[in-house]
Amino acid sequence: MSVPGVLSFTQQTWEQVLAKVKRSVVYLDAACAESLHWGCGSSRLLEAVGSPACHLREFAPAAVGGGANQPKAVFILSCLLKGRTVETLRDIVCRSHFQYCVVVTAVNHAVHLTANHVPAATAAELEGQQPVFEQLEEKLCEWMGNMNYTAEVLHIPLLFAPVAPHLALTPAFASLFPLLPQDVHILNGARPDKRRLGSLSEVDATALTSELLLQIRCLVSGISSLCEHLGVREECFAVGSLSRIIAADLANFAPAKNRRKTATGRASVVFVDRTLDLTGAVGHHGDNLVEKIISVLPQLPGHTNDVMVNMVELTALQAEEENQHVVAPGCLAQSNDPTAKALWEALLNTKHKEAVMEVRRHLVEAASRENLPIKMSMGRVTPGQLMSYIQLFKNNLKALGNHCGLLQLGLATVQTLKHPQTAKWDNFLAFERLLLQSIGESAMSVVLNQLLPMIQPAKQRTSDDYSPEELLVLLVYIYSVSGELSVDKDLGEAEEKLKKALAQVFCEEPELSPLLQKITGCDSAINLTFPKSKSAVDELFTSLRDIAGARNLMKQFKSVYVPGNHTRQVSRPHPSDHPLLILFVVGGVTVSEAKMIKDLVPSLKPGTQVIVLSTRLLKPLRVPELLFATDRLHPDLGF
Repeated sequence: MSVPGVLSFTQQTWEQVLAKVKRSVVYLDAACAESLHWGCGSSRLLEAVGSPACHLREFAPAAVGGGANQPKAVFILSCLLKGRTVETLRDIVCRSHFQYCVVVTAVNHAVHLTANHVPAATAAELEGQQPVFEQLEEKLCEWMGNMNYTAEVLHIPLLFAPVAPHLALTPAFASLFPLLPQDVHILNGARPDKRRLGSLSEVDATALTSELLLQIRCLVSGISSLCEHLGVREECFAVGSLSRIIAADLANFAPAKNRRKTATGRASVVFVDRTLDLTGAVGHHGDNLVEKIISVLPQLPGHTNDVMVNMVELTALQAEEENQHVVAPGCLAQSNDPTAKALWEALLNTKHKEAVMEVRRHLVEAASRENLPIKMSMGRVTPGQLMSYIQLFKNNLKALGNHCGLLQLGLATVQTLKHPQTAKWDNFLAFERLLLQSIGESAMSVVLNQLLPMIQPAKQRTSDDYSPEELLVLLVYIYSVSGELSVDKDLGEAEEKLKKALAQVFCEEPELSPLLQKITGCDSAINLTFPKSKSAVDELFTSLRDIAGARNLMKQFKSVYVPGNHTRQVSRPHPSDHPLLILFVVGGVTVSEAKMIKDLVPSLKPGTQVIVLSTRLLKPLRVPELLFATDRLHPDLGF
């Protein structure tokens, strides 16, 4: 058993899918496409299809059906086969000429029984049978128009997107985020007075909405499949209220109980709620180039963890803004390019300065191998220097093809170093250090008053000032690092001043960003009145108070900050007695945190192997979006 077990697991599951796709029209949903993207690459799927034309399509209601010369389809889905998902399947099949349909779902049949309200006792009697899948196979034949045509429905656990040997993400669960105390009030709305919940500590599986409970069961299904691949009998631990529910569900998951009887290895699976420490997620103290890349470059469409790299510089087009969408973007995932993959892993595991030098070294070596006229220069690495090396490949098609993955990472580095937001990174870090010092020495009201002059309306803001979204990041940082608050008159007055200033700034924005639209409930700045804005900001501060009190119920680890240390947060991974530690952070993890855990656990207990799993990669501006979401209790499961 090795640390890259999650990578081999992902590749093995995709091999099962690839065995089914020869000369097929292939439909994928976004989460499965992201797993493929990081696990083995879309080129591997195209090779397996083996058709001269490209027949990969997004699984969506408007997807193009199969023509008369396309008799076979494979649907690769991350979700339960129920509701809108089945309706979309039906619509695509009915408008096509398929004679053979394969449907792959990442969700175990046992979870489908739960979703269809089959009692646990009845489900136990159905062990080895798959009635839900069999019924859908009959329906597929009916929709194809001939009961003698072939239909297969099968479960293959396509859960993970392996970003690195030590780190894998779960794109289908990117929106899963721990509960806050305000969610208890919503849950209580559906409960009789005598059964009302007093706090998050009282929330168990029976208190959750059916949608959230099913989402958790789908996640547990995939984690159980990983443990089966690793050959381990896992012991489950949890830190945080939602993590406690997930850990209990994995411990009691019927297929997992059966699997553990024959497993020979041992592992600890530790679930941790992200809300217990949002400081690490919104802070800028991680000295890592990849964190900056994913923070400043635009998100790759349909993905939650990769970015778009502008490739126009390697073409004959002018580097004008209108040309950026003419050329397909590059990205960070380079699963089929060993050299680029090695550089990517080096970038994940080194500090910013060393990472930039590593990019230069790889570009110089690649240019030398292609006999390109490179001019060596030592000393500090600059974006211009890197760009001069990259442009050597521009008019050499063979060299471009040989080093395409490396050039994408090189361009991502250049575009990040030149991005105005990167210059602001150090400003954030300086202010965060000042805040840490203030929190250690002053009352919370004093800290908040320091923020007040930084709130500037759009008309008065310069490029150095903080946008409303960036101010929210700083507020999350302040409330998360401060911990339990002593509420007094001064704090109330300081918060009220901040609320009014923020509400006014929101109203004066010429356009509302997606985050501000979500927070205010208004899709246009024209419709946002001050009372609406103030009401939204009041709710926002309720969430911030919840974050400050997130660690109140803990006996240990109540603080993520040690006064007198202004540069580091306290590290809290806990290696157990087993040789493999799987740490699952519910709500997202940063690159720096994953590296810290990977390095720290073996140093505390030599010989321990570590796999870090999480719902998504986090960047500072993504955290408020997750934190202030209104659909935590009612995730969209496709039905």
